[in-house]
Amino acid sequence: MLQEEFIKALEQLKSGEIKEYKVSKEDFLTFRLELVKREDFKHYRGIAQRGGGAIYEYLTEPRS
Repeated sequence: MLQEEFIKALEQLKSGEIKEYKVSKEDFLTFRLELVKREDFKHYRGIAQRGGGAIYEYLTEPRS
């Protein structure tokens, strides 16, 4: 179920439906597995948060 939720969130970020998506420390590795499967994964930027977790955004230009 988490995988489906993460896939949906990644699509919502890409479409602009949501601006950011928070991932908890516990879910980070599962989320990342789904993220790196995508062809456009370099468009996603994760910002680490204190205590674990991250906030992800979608960029129009891929990161280097």
